[in-house]
Amino acid sequence: MLKGIDPLVGPDLLRALRAMGHGDEIAIVDANYPADAHARRLVRMDGHSAPAILDAVLSLMPLDAAVEHAAFRPCAHGDCGRLEEVFVEFTRIIDRREPGFRLVPISGEPFYERIRAAYAIVASGERRLYGNIILRKGVIRPEGAAA
Repeated sequence: MLKGIDPLVGPDLLRALRAMGHGDEIAIVDANYPADAHARRLVRMDGHSAPAILDAVLSLMPLDAAVEHAAFRPCAHGDCGRLEEVFVEFTRIIDRREPGFRLVPISGEPFYERIRAAYAIVASGERRLYGNIILRKGVIRPEGAAA
């Protein structure tokens, strides 16, 4: 345990987040996703929901303000306008932790290609279908530096 760090963040996730650089992406995937087969680096967090992991990650990692979009979700059942409850939860967490960012849908295979290219994949215990999210890491500026 460490001061100021969500106890959900274990050493493997903390290492991945700290090792990531600006522009690297991390994917949090549901329990059905073939994370072991697709991950370059895999962090297993099977006992936790994707929204809980998202909240813990965003308590430590900024999203990338240098690009138009930095948070992505899949299109449920091929319909990018369909809002699954898990997407609503993701959006609430992003709004609270990283205001001003929007959760952007990506359709079909391009979404899953992006997961496979991610710096790391976090395998959650999320049982809801489409409970996947990709985050692009931003920078933490020096004290007093302009944005």
